[in-house]
Amino acid sequence: MRYMTLTYFKRASGKIDEVMAVAKKIKSKDLQSASIILDFQEQVVIKCVIDGKTMPKDWDTIVSYYYEHYKAIMERLFTENGHSIATTQKL
Repeated sequence: MRYMTLTYFKRASGKIDEVMAVAKKIKSKDLQSASIILDFQEQVVIKCVIDGKTMPKDWDTIVSYYYEHYKAIMERLFTENGHSIATTQKL
């Protein structure tokens, strides 16, 4: 797997749901619907739009934030894409 996508949905009640997925390839549907797309091979943020606002695409900040919530998945993505977590991040 190469990509991690996070999509946020606002419910009728006003609460927000988060859906996380990993993928080998990014589809056009992902580019349209995902809020955040991270490329673990190139270590870049492809998309970062929260609540309709484009946010800074700072890899370290975004990865550090989501690492707390998705530690095992992100460690696997780093490893599968040939990156060491210790040398890549100060997590």
